[in-house]
Amino acid sequence: MHQEITDDQLLRYARHIILDEVGEEGQLQLLNSKVLVVGAGGLGSPILLYLAAAGVGTLGIIDFDTVDISNLQRQILHATDRVGESKVDSAIEAIKAVNPEVTVRAHKEKLTAENALALVREYDLVTDGCDNFTTRYLVNDACHLAGVPLVAGALQRFAGKLATFKSLEDRPGFRWLYPNPPPPGSLRRRAARPRASSVRSPASSARRRRRKC
Repeated sequence: MHQEITDDQLLRYARHIILDEVGEEGQLQLLNSKVLVVGAGGLGSPILLYLAAAGVGTLGIIDFDTVDISNLQRQILHATDRVGESKVDSAIEAIKAVNPEVTVRAHKEKLTAENALALVREYDLVTDGCDNFTTRYLVNDACHLAGVPLVAGALQRFAGKLATFKSLEDRPGFRWLYPNPPPPGSLRRRAARPRASSVRSPASSARRRRRKC
């Protein structure tokens, strides 16, 4: 528990501290905060880097995937020399390079109905950067039951959405707004171009496009 700002922290977080809306008290709150980030991919990458830079004291990362070369185009936490590594380990290396003061809790596992509630209860805030509806609803339900605020983000092609849910008893966050997930494959069909195949990998599509040029 941080009781006061050190001289080094005063320099590192000076641009926060001079803001009336933050100040030293606000920075201390950040330093003593614990945030869980679900997913260390396209959304989780900037979330984790900015939270680390801002001085959030404890960051939890849950992701069971490994770094693939196709991730590097958008997942800025990771690097070419870390292809094949756990995304959590790669994320920790990037975070520590930005701010070595941050405590990082590694959860190299899949979020499930069995572990979600206990995991969420360890944190003050959860941010959802996942890429599937099963996990999205699971994160929401765990946050609702634990009474932990949820910040949820989603991307599709050139569009993005961001929302903060502080669940009330009769309004269970994301599930209250969207009671049921869309039918499987429906979003992909809407986003696809007329000749695009839903089963081709990004690399396959890129090679086909290059041959046409």
